[in-house]
Amino acid sequence: MEIAEGVLLRRYAELDLSVGLVLGSERCLVVDVRGDARQGAELADAVRRVTPLPWTVVITHDHFDHAYGLPAFLPCDAWAHPACWDELVRLDRAPGRGLLVRDRVELDLGRRRVVLAHPGVAHTPGDVVVHVPDVGVLFAGDLVERVPGGTFSAESFGTDTVLAAWPSALERLATFDATTVVPGHGEPAGPDLVETCRRQLLTLLDLRADVRSGRLDENAALDRSPLPADVTRAALTKPTD
Repeated sequence: MEIAEGVLLRRYAELDLSVGLVLGSERCLVVDVRGDARQGAELADAVRRVTPLPWTVVITHDHFDHAYGLPAFLPCDAWAHPACWDELVRLDRAPGRGLLVRDRVELDLGRRRVVLAHPGVAHTPGDVVVHVPDVGVLFAGDLVERVPGGTFSAESFGTDTVLAAWPSALERLATFDATTVVPGHGEPAGPDLVETCRRQLLTLLDLRADVRSGRLDENAALDRSPLPADVTRAALTKPTD
């Protein structure tokens, strides 16, 4: 579906996944590539049904559902954070490092400028977001999520998550002039989703500090959390930082 002029969103029931396509006059940008070679090929075919333009790829982070379909798009320009590339190469999911988003990169798609930015370590060490300024769209990867009935899921928090830094990354997202925020999982939302997620993460950090110091036991922390018990438990126990 088209969520803004020349910006398309493709949604998948499996994992409630969202991937994006941004059209310029000279090339297009594919935002995430799905979870394996077959899924990547399906997405590549879907892109070709929309446009014959040469594609560039950006991977928002290294988790399988967003990144492992990359071979279906190669050879092409492919962008990601260095930490993302390192993990994909280590797992033999990429032939080598591609183009690097260390902080901020501007791409010219032809009559359209797109910004790729690393807002800081958060969901993973190598998160990248995609801002389309002319239409106010922000593809946020898994920095924000919108599962049915809420925001984060238990899968939002892993051993590679840096919970302590995540709220600061969302503060940087708030500086983009975005009217539409596309989460990595779930339906698009307004910019208020970023602030909602940030506040929930701050609460989780406070609860984790209280549990680690002995001021609260886990059950009391679960009761005080704004998120479901399984999500809160994952946030309190999986991230090491």
